Amino acid sequence: MNMDFKRKLTIPMEVKEMYPLTGNMDRIKEKRDAEIRKIFSGRSNKILLIIGPCSADNEVSVMDYLERLADIQEKVKDHIMIVPRVYTNKPRTTGDGYKGLLHQPDPQEKPDMLRGIIATRELHMRVIQETGLTSADEMLYPENYKYLDDLLSYVAIGARSVEDQQHRLTASGMEVPAGMKNPTSGDYTIMMNSIHAAQNSHTFIYRGWEATSMGNPYAHAILRGYTNSRGEHFSNYHYEDILRLCDAYEARPELKNPAVIIDTNHENSGKDPFQQPRILKEVMNSRSYSSRIRKIVKGFMVESYIEDGRQDIGGGCYGKSITDACLGWEKSERLIFELAESLSKETISE
Repeated sequence: MNMDFKRKLTIPMEVKEMYPLTGNMDRIKEKRDAEIRKIFSGRSNKILLIIGPCSADNEVSVMDYLERLADIQEKVKDHIMIVPRVYTNKPRTTGDGYKGLLHQPDPQEKPDMLRGIIATRELHMRVIQETGLTSADEMLYPENYKYLDDLLSYVAIGARSVEDQQHRLTASGMEVPAGMKNPTSGDYTIMMNSIHAAQNSHTFIYRGWEATSMGNPYAHAILRGYTNSRGEHFSNYHYEDILRLCDAYEARPELKNPAVIIDTNHENSGKDPFQQPRILKEVMNSRSYSSRIRKIVKGFMVESYIEDGRQDIGGGCYGKSITDACLGWEKSERLIFELAESLSKETISE
């Protein structure tokens, strides 16, 4: 076989025993999970804001950023539930480039998956211990979810993974909301089928076990834009796009808790992070105009870090992304406060 099997990795139970939840970490997570479920079920009018770096590439700068975020959360808690985006594994379109903390705890060193597994768990634990927040991560590898399932409050299924059966079935066994992104083609039907699969019970093979999932009633849509057959970027956050999603949900009455998170970056912004505040404001205007849109839009994803833009690995700028470009801290802080003010004044004109 054309592979070199280096070593057998430790199983999730062993990693959890080495790095267990301590103090009141489990109580913090339980409380925040309950509040997030209220948002998706419509029992809370708060907006979910999933915000943070494109990739959690440096533990020191990521924690610096998250401590700032925790200070803001207290100021906007009446209107916004902040879930820090702590993405520790990154899908790569061609397979090339930095694949995240899971692969390379140090971006300038060779991959070390065992160190990466431990580093990701330690980082998500630090988020709870030091900020009182609980984080979101992307489930790039379904079999790795058990290393973090007691720490995460939100999971995203990426545009390249949403058609994969193992991702869908693993999402059906989660106890936290799973966001299913529209595929890179933009096809709503694929996304809606993925939500259906994630919301229902299945029996399947997981980590060498025959497992039966219970179904995840909080699986939902994420609109992130798409690319056509000629490689051109198209957005899908506009008024008409969200209404089309409302229609898609109404055509599938078996789906529970109809909801969408708007990803303000990726193809929606043409990968221009400075468009994110404008996109968020447009969606908020759509919410004010339509009760259908207000009911279904539960929150936003924003790519944000300490410094604007991006740099190559080894670029040397503290708190600047080494993957996709991000919105810097000052602009991000302004975005959060403006969103909170908008929510405090929100009315429906329809």
